[in-house]
Amino acid sequence: MNAGNPTRREVLTGVAAAALAPVTSFAATSETSQLCFTGAVEMAQLIREKKLSAREALAEHLKQIDRVNPQVNAIVTFVPDMAAQAAAHADEMQARGEKLGPLHGLPVAHKDLIETRGIRTTFGSPLFKDHVPDEDDLLVKRMHQAGAIVVGKTNTPEFGAGSQTFNKVFGATRNPYDLGKTCGGSSGGAAVALACGMVPVASGSDAGGSLRNPAAYCNVVGFRPSIGRVPNPKAGFGWSTLSTSGCLGRSVADLALAISTIAGPDPNTPLSINEPGDLFSRPLGRSFKGVRVAYFKDLGGVPFVPRVRAVIDAHRATFETLGCIVEQAEPDFSPAEISFRTIRAWTAAANYGKLLQQHPEAFKDTLKDEIQRGMKLTGEELAHAEVAHTLIWRRFQAFLGNYEFFILPTTQLPPFDVNLSYPTEIAGVHFDNYIDWMKACWYISATGNPAASVPAGFTPEGLPVGLQIVGRDKQDFSVLQIAHAFEEATGFGKKRSAIV
Repeated sequence: MNAGNPTRREVLTGVAAAALAPVTSFAATSETSQLCFTGAVEMAQLIREKKLSAREALAEHLKQIDRVNPQVNAIVTFVPDMAAQAAAHADEMQARGEKLGPLHGLPVAHKDLIETRGIRTTFGSPLFKDHVPDEDDLLVKRMHQAGAIVVGKTNTPEFGAGSQTFNKVFGATRNPYDLGKTCGGSSGGAAVALACGMVPVASGSDAGGSLRNPAAYCNVVGFRPSIGRVPNPKAGFGWSTLSTSGCLGRSVADLALAISTIAGPDPNTPLSINEPGDLFSRPLGRSFKGVRVAYFKDLGGVPFVPRVRAVIDAHRATFETLGCIVEQAEPDFSPAEISFRTIRAWTAAANYGKLLQQHPEAFKDTLKDEIQRGMKLTGEELAHAEVAHTLIWRRFQAFLGNYEFFILPTTQLPPFDVNLSYPTEIAGVHFDNYIDWMKACWYISATGNPAASVPAGFTPEGLPVGLQIVGRDKQDFSVLQIAHAFEEATGFGKKRSAIV
C-alpha cells in the first residue's frame, strides 16, 4: 500500500462498511480442535517437521467429522478404517526416510462425481447408489501420489446438475452459517467440509459455477482453473471447454498447494496445458500498483440482490488500496446466453440421454428437462451455439487486453432456503430455468477464463458473500495472486460458523 493512500476503514461507509467490518472474534466451542482449522500449508509443514503425525492429524479430523457432519451432511461416504491404514502407512514412510509429497499426511475428501477406487461413488443418483469404481480418476491418483489421505466423498446434486446440493440418495447438505439455507453447489459438500474443519483439502469440479458458488456460500475459496489445467482423460467430450476439475481451500495458499499437485499435462487429454503443476508452488505475493482492474456494472441487466451488491461494490476501495486502477467496465455477455445453454443441454443429452430413456423415473425434473432439450437440438442450433461460443471468447479476451482482471459478485443472491430446488426470482425478475439465477458464474464459464471466488464479507443477517476475480486466458497463477492479496487485506475467510 502506498503512503498517503486512504485505508480500507476510511473509505468504507454505511451498510457496506458494517458488512465488511474486520473480523475480531470467531465462534468456536471448547470441543473444536484448533488443528482442524490449521491451514493445509502449515499442517503439511508440521507433519514434515515431525511435530505432528499423519495419525494424529487424521484422528482430530475424524472427531470433527463425527461431531459436525450429522448437522450438515457434507461427507456422505465415510471411510475411517481405510484412512487409518493410509495414515499409518504415511507415518511408516516418513520413519523410513522416504520422499514425501506436498500433501503428505493431509486428510482429503473427494466430490461424489469423482471416481475413487474401492470407495462408493454415486454421482448423487439412485442409479449408482451402490457403485464402487475399480479405478481412481486422475485427480485422485495425483493427490494420492502427493501423499493425501482420503477420508470420504462429499455430497453433490444429481450428476452435478444445479447449484443446490441435494439428491435422492443422501438428501440435502446444509449451510454451516445457517442450517436452514443451502450451501450452493455442485461442490457443496466439499465447501461445507472445508468450512467445518472436516478436511484441509477438498476436490471438486465446475461447469456453471460449481467450484465458485459453494465457496461463496460457505466462506471459503473456490477456483475454476483454465480448461486443461487439471486434465481429465476420462471426459467423453475431450475438446469441451465447459467443465473442469479443481479444488477448494480455506485460504488461497491452501488452494494453491492443492492445485500444484493436480495440475500438469496429460497425454490423453486433448486440451491439456503443457505446464507443470509446481508453478503453483511459487510465492503468491506481488505488487498490484498500477494494475488495471475492471469492475462489473450489471452484466447486461442480470439481477442482483442489493445486500449482495452492496458488499461487492464497497470493495472497489479494497482494490484501490492494493494499488489497482479500478474502472467500471464490462464486455457484452449476450453470446453466453446462447452458447452456454445450448452446449450444456447437448452435453447433458450425450452423457445421460440413454440412461434417461431406460430409467425416466430416476431423474429429477430439472435435469430431465435439460436432457430432453439437448436430445431435440438440431445441427443448425449446435452450430449457432459454437459460433456464439467463439464470439464470447474473442470478445472477452479483447476486453482483458485492456484490463488484467475483471471483478464481479460470485452469486446474485445470498444462500436461500435449503428446501427450495432453485430460486425462481431475484429482485423482481422471474426465472423459468434452474440455472438462470447463476449467470454471474456461468457467463464466466462461457469464456473459459480462470476465476476465483474469495470471501468478501457478510450480509446483515450474517450470510457469506463471495467476490469473483477473473483473469486473462491461462493466467491462473495471477488470479490466485490477486485473490491472495485481497484475502490478506480483508480476512473474512477467518470467520467460522457458530456450529464449529
